[in-house]
Parts: sequence; C-alpha cells; structure tokens
Amino acid sequence: MSASRNNPDYEIRIHVETRPFPINTARIGKLIRQVLCRFEVPAACADIAVMDDTALSRMHARYLGRSKITDVISFDLSEDPAGFRFFQIFVNAQEAARQAARRGHSPQAELALYIVHGLLHQFGYDDTSPSLARRMHRLEDQLLEQYGWGAVYYPRQSETERKRKRE
Repeated sequence: MSASRNNPDYEIRIHVETRPFPINTARIGKLIRQVLCRFEVPAACADIAVMDDTALSRMHARYLGRSKITDVISFDLSEDPAGFRFFQIFVNAQEAARQAARRGHSPQAELALYIVHGLLHQFGYDDTSPSLARRMHRLEDQLLEQYGWGAVYYPRQSETERKRKRE
C-alpha cells in the first residue's frame, strides 16, 4: 500500500514500562500522527517507550556517555530520510510527573512535550543554544496547543498573573 499526503502510512507503537500516572496511549498516538503529518512525513514507524529514571539513565550513559536522569532520548533509525522513517523515542514518565507538579500542569501533557521534543530533534531542530532552544520550545508549545494539549513549556499567563509579576 502506498501512502499519499492525504493518507499517510504510520505505525505507532507505544510501550509503557512504567506507569506513575494514567497514560492515554490513544491520545499520544494521535498526537504523534498529527506531528508526522505536519512535517509531511509520508510513511513512518514511531516506536515510543515510556520508561522510569533508572532505565533512561542507563540508556543516557550507554548512548550519550552521560549517566544522569534525562527526559527524552530519540533516534532516527531510517535508512533513507527521504523515504520511510523509523523513529525510536524513549521518554521518562517519572521525570514528567516531577516536572508537571513543579510547573502546574498534567504529567500527560509533560510526557506529550517530551515526545514532540524528541520528534523535533529528528526533524533538525536543536536546543544547544538559548536562541535555538527558545525557537524549539515555542514550536513545541504551538504544536501542543494546536493538537489540544495546551502550551506546556511557555504556558500563557492570565492577566492577573502578569500584573502580579509586574508588582
């Protein structure tokens, strides 16, 4: 079966290895499909693993040489980036729960942020400098808002909150 722009061919696999909060895999799968469509990927497999601190720290050390807790690690294992794409994304549910509590939004939304962040890295976005990071985080929030999750990285402040900060 060949995929077209109007009918892309996507296989989304989500493996939940830890569940510190309810994880709506159907909604996450829909988000991944929407992002892949937005970037006009005609055919792809996205393999997502929801892991804990320990598992992701081990991967971080093995593949990136850093043995510390991280939120997301992503790889593009595609043989031909112009053809069928194969993405592997590992996200940390425990870190999502901690950051969501700190920032005041749902851990599901934080987890969605990590997945979008991992995909954007595979589409060439980078966060190695403050200006590149701001650009990437704004796009993450734009995508999350557009697809029903709401801004996570730079949430919109109410007028009351803005006034309080100015005082």
